[in-house]
Amino acid sequence: MTEIDNDLNHEHGPRMKWAEHAPEVYKAMVRLDAAARQGVDPTLLELVKIRASQLNHCAFCLDMHTKDALAAGESVDRIIQLSAWEESRHFYTAREIAAIELTDAMTVLTDGFVPDEVYERAAKHFEEAELAQLIAAIAVINTWNRFAVTTRMAPGHYTPGQYKR
Repeated sequence: MTEIDNDLNHEHGPRMKWAEHAPEVYKAMVRLDAAARQGVDPTLLELVKIRASQLNHCAFCLDMHTKDALAAGESVDRIIQLSAWEESRHFYTAREIAAIELTDAMTVLTDGFVPDEVYERAAKHFEEAELAQLIAAIAVINTWNRFAVTTRMAPGHYTPGQYKR
């Protein structure tokens, strides 16, 4: 292995431990996370968290949420296929597809909005209160992703349930 290969293959350390420097923000995020997940099916919640983390390239959150999903009994196949869900719809229920599609639309706002048809499909599968919670959960994982990506939190060290909130 060359010196360049070694530089490219080493584990990076975090830029900072933001939770230590902004403890009130961290505590508020933990409370917001707990509030947002109320009433959201735990399996669906992990799928949403994994999907948003894929889109945001958040390796730390992918590590965390795939391990949590596996520990909760989620199948390897469904986790693997999530990155190509549009071609692998048969792995998921119509309700899960609506939530995954909403996650994509809320996470990638390059068009500046969530399309009406995406919102309407989600609204067909979720009561208004459930949909409000799902929207909150998607927003929260996107915020966690941004903290983790910006501060370069390193994946690979998480154990399921480590951050039970």
